[in-house]
Amino acid sequence: YACELTADPRVMEPVYLVEIQCPETAMGGIYGVLTRRRGHVFEESRVMGTPMYVIKAYLPVMESFGFTADLRSNTGGQAFPQCVFDHWQILPGNPLGPTSEPGVVVMETRKREGLKEGIPALDNYLDKL
Repeated sequence: YACELTADPRVMEPVYLVEIQCPETAMGGIYGVLTRRRGHVFEESRVMGTPMYVIKAYLPVMESFGFTADLRSNTGGQAFPQCVFDHWQILPGNPLGPTSEPGVVVMETRKREGLKEGIPALDNYLDKL
């Protein structure tokens, strides 16, 4: 465990590929919801012969809980999302820092698993003569 504490650890988070079908009038609401939830759009295309658009975005799984309801309320029920796992990404920040986003995730996980809330000190794992 000491080697993990001294190795500059990082937290990986799963990311969804989200495909949203909507009319042009609902696009502003979609961008707003995705921005608030750390998502970002990487493709936007129009479906030929229809007034519909298809927006493709990446959304961290951690931010996806309640996403569909939030999206529907911000677009008047005009947006239809589909989510599928796409990749893992590094959650920026130091997981050993209690105020960083990864640090908060680590603390919440430790609490949920019944472990002590604080990360054990490195001194607990070093050899003592």
